[in-house]
Amino acid sequence: MARLAQTADLTEFQQEILSTVRDFVEKEILPVANDLEHADEYPEQIIKGMAEMGLFGLMIPEEFGGLGESLLTYALVVEQIARGWMSVSGVINTHFIVAYLLMQHGTAQQKSRLLPKMATGEVRGAFSMSEPDVGSDVAAIKTRATPDGDGFRLTGQKMWLTNGAKSRVVATLVKDDVTDGEPGSTVYKNMTTFLLEKEPGYGETRPGLRIPGKLAKMGYKGVETTEMILDNVAASAEDILGGPDKRGQGFYQMMDGIEVGRVNVAARACGISIRAFELAIAYAQQRKTFGKPIAEHQAIAFKLAEMATKVEAAHLMMVNAARLKDAGQRNDVEAGMAKLIASEYCAEITQDSFRIHGGYGYSKEYEIERLMREAPFLLIGEGTSEIQKTIISRGLLKQYKA
Repeated sequence: MARLAQTADLTEFQQEILSTVRDFVEKEILPVANDLEHADEYPEQIIKGMAEMGLFGLMIPEEFGGLGESLLTYALVVEQIARGWMSVSGVINTHFIVAYLLMQHGTAQQKSRLLPKMATGEVRGAFSMSEPDVGSDVAAIKTRATPDGDGFRLTGQKMWLTNGAKSRVVATLVKDDVTDGEPGSTVYKNMTTFLLEKEPGYGETRPGLRIPGKLAKMGYKGVETTEMILDNVAASAEDILGGPDKRGQGFYQMMDGIEVGRVNVAARACGISIRAFELAIAYAQQRKTFGKPIAEHQAIAFKLAEMATKVEAAHLMMVNAARLKDAGQRNDVEAGMAKLIASEYCAEITQDSFRIHGGYGYSKEYEIERLMREAPFLLIGEGTSEIQKTIISRGLLKQYKA
């Protein structure tokens, strides 16, 4: 077994799950990932295999048909899948955030209706905060919920939905001036999360709700990323995540989901880093210059040492952030730190691996070419590095207040 990125004190069941996923990655993902990625083809057979293993319900409680596992188990599974192909891990990450929001904030009726089908993968989840003119500034979203009798009408445009077409339920954050004018009201209390159910596919998938098509991307191919157009979409108060009483709580619900999403992105970055290192150390022992393998040249040997150290550091920080959340402790600072260092190191490790490959790294025949296009996504997914630094510094200033 490889020495890097090992996790101490795992249960027998956790070890068994990870062993099964590793085998699946080796046999079902790595052999086909490059071809599917270059063709931008949805990995139907891979997704089917993941559903059969129960990965769509990995953290969903057993009472709803899931495996009831921890965030740590989930993050380690994602790390392994991203090692095979990062796009595949994106399919279950977005799905999981929606399942997590339901588990933490949903009504009993919402949980019993949606979670069993989400556990099997029959219902896929998508998660929608961003808009064409809005990235990290969530408070500036323009999509609105306007009261209409006992219900609402939703109008606006959302952006960057992973699983946008395949999903049947989209957790959607909108502006809703429910608390406007109340004492202590802020823009963050004027947002509500709606669970918008729709049919899978492109075009109009619910009256007024349209998924225009797949966005073309530099990397993160195979899985679809879409826009979502809302044109006077009818929604009831029962569609609000947590029910009518949770109107105005959408921002806080979504931020809870983003915390676990950041652990997931850190895990994805760790997976790509591990694979980039594996490719580099294998190639460095095969490629010869000046009569010996390039791994025996100090410049390359030192680079491998630095890459391995970064892999280990990122993995340990990701594991720590997951374990804190599992223990019921706040982990916003630790999740931000893990996401920051894992994504930045991932970009550095991947580029070092690319350089070790030399001219061959630029060829589509070599796997490192794909990783070079995938790694940059993790620098911006679930908040840029600058956003992570803002979260980390604010948390530290609270804890170390003079």
